[in-house]
Amino acid sequence: MKYDVIVVGSGSAGSIVATRISEDPSKSVLLIEAGPDYDEIEKLPDEVRYGYATGTDVMVSDHNWQFLGQPTPIAEPMMVPRGKVTGGSSAINGQMFLRGVPEDYDTWAGWGNDKWSYEKLLPFFRNLETDTDFSDDFHGTTGPIIVRRFKPTDMHPAQSAFREAALDSGHLESPDLNHPDSEGISPTPLNNPNGIRWSTNLGYLSMSRHRLNLTIRANCNVRKILFEGKKAYGLEVESAGEIFTVEGQEIVLSGGAIASPQILMVSGVGPSDHLKEHGIEVVHELPGVGENLRDHPIVPVSFKTKAHVELDGLAPRNQYVLRYTASGSDLRNDMIIIMQSFATDRVDRGGSRMDGFGVRMTLSVYLAKSAGKLTLQSSDPTVQPFLNYNYFDHPFDRERMREGIYKCLDLAKHPKFEELLEEVVEPYSSAFDSDDSLDEWMMKEATTGHHISGTCKMGPSTDEMTVVDQHGKVHGLENLRVADASVMPDCIRANTNVTTMMIGERISDFMINGE
Repeated sequence: MKYDVIVVGSGSAGSIVATRISEDPSKSVLLIEAGPDYDEIEKLPDEVRYGYATGTDVMVSDHNWQFLGQPTPIAEPMMVPRGKVTGGSSAINGQMFLRGVPEDYDTWAGWGNDKWSYEKLLPFFRNLETDTDFSDDFHGTTGPIIVRRFKPTDMHPAQSAFREAALDSGHLESPDLNHPDSEGISPTPLNNPNGIRWSTNLGYLSMSRHRLNLTIRANCNVRKILFEGKKAYGLEVESAGEIFTVEGQEIVLSGGAIASPQILMVSGVGPSDHLKEHGIEVVHELPGVGENLRDHPIVPVSFKTKAHVELDGLAPRNQYVLRYTASGSDLRNDMIIIMQSFATDRVDRGGSRMDGFGVRMTLSVYLAKSAGKLTLQSSDPTVQPFLNYNYFDHPFDRERMREGIYKCLDLAKHPKFEELLEEVVEPYSSAFDSDDSLDEWMMKEATTGHHISGTCKMGPSTDEMTVVDQHGKVHGLENLRVADASVMPDCIRANTNVTTMMIGERISDFMINGE
């Protein structure tokens, strides 16, 4: 059978593309997923079903690709969790339901993607959500993804202390973090109704998996794209040790910012010199594939709590966030502090998700100047690519992070925190000997915000580093699109899951309308 559309990856964008395209009963759609599929909420394993924390906690699970990445030249490799299950990373993430600020998307539009301005994207943001707290021109109330916020009476004491400390230090209070003008301290919007991680599997595939024109094939690994000249016509796929081919009129890569550029490169699409190094026949030269790796570097500012403080490891641990603008920055809301009311040691250092020692302020540069790069380590598609995140390469990123660490420590001096905190666990005291020593600590301790993006950059073909046009079509090739976080020209000042879902909605709309 030859399908009208084949979607590779059932994650934050791919599930949406498959759902929206299959709304037309005349279109046959094949959705391919490398991990398992759970077709009912009752069948979800607890680590997928319940949104206690973030993807790091399931690093040893089959639901996670278990990638490793290089944060900085002097750091040990870090865990890079990515979902390997229907719903993709939306099925293992921390459920922070944040949009970027309008300037993020207007900047994309200014780079030659005129259909991606905030004003033009707002309807697609609204389409995907049911916000249970707000109903206005900026929010959706009938979308597949359910959003809620903790109420003040339900906050952990450390969360309430964080709010008071932020307000007393002069920050504004914003009840709705997804309002375009919001800044300051806000309750975290979470796609977590009743403690359930509401992934695109639950929100979107539950609407579409019954359709006769949608086929979902789980536990299938895409080995490469098949081409006739410059026209993509199918895929080579492996499942249960068997290799077979599937054909489609149009192929959409939604494997994410790691898998999509890797699939392109092992298929012969990318920087030709790099492909030749690995013995890959070049189908099409696109030097931008794997370049422009973006993310949000984070560092932990952690505190041991006093003996009387009860730690709740079950509730989503991010209940308040503080967005602010760094000193000397012209990028509004370029920094964020996420208050976590249950801090654990890292899994790769012997920690476990239910073994908490205190609380943590997770600090992040939410629009970094530094960019990294993804490169192949092998032509074998089962070998993960090398992920060079290149954090803090730009001095302004280091300056903003240093300032943010001191800001966290100042907030922790508030009287409300004095009742709760016993001591600072990290950074250790000698890290504050000088700017250089604090930089060294950051370079060694920084890890991923789980928001890898940008590796198949969207933009006009006049920019040789772009991979797809603003409709998601791969430059210079036919019948091939990319729809996932990899097409972002830059990261956004927010967690990336909502924007990735919006990308699925936006590119689906282009496809439905023949664009």
